[in-house]
Amino acid sequence: MVHHRRRALLAVGVLSLTLVASGCGAILGEAFGPADAQRDEPGGEITAASDADVFSLQVGDCFSAADTATSEVSEVPVVPCDEPHDAEIYAETTLPAGDFPGDDEVLRLADEYCLAAYEAFVGVAADESEHVAWPFTPTQDGWEVQGDRVVQCVVDTMGTEITGSLAGTAS
Repeated sequence: MVHHRRRALLAVGVLSLTLVASGCGAILGEAFGPADAQRDEPGGEITAASDADVFSLQVGDCFSAADTATSEVSEVPVVPCDEPHDAEIYAETTLPAGDFPGDDEVLRLADEYCLAAYEAFVGVAADESEHVAWPFTPTQDGWEVQGDRVVQCVVDTMGTEITGSLAGTAS
């Protein structure tokens, strides 16, 4: 059975700073919002644990789901996948343009996509897995103000820390 621990995400974004290596960056991060995830190259793997702007997340990113248990999330505690974590983004899609269809419809569309993509990633159907799948979805405000249509699918070990990816584990 698939559980949805988070229904919505993507609060209206704030400026994102990439100053992460100094105390000044931490102070500015408090004032202006979270930074992008630190990566080995543009679009590459995360290289250091940090609180990353939710809009900087990509398929393959690993993080701590326990720290994202609120209904709207602006930052996520990411880590390199070879460090302990309990969640991973395994798929992503963009919903069609148009008027915001409502939270229930966004969640329905996200669930449909994420459940279909789950088996191809993990190697077992979501309803047979020991893990759960849930989506990060756009809010109405993010949809209308920022044009956000992105849904990201998360496989969550429900607090069991792992290292590495869950890709192909059939668990």
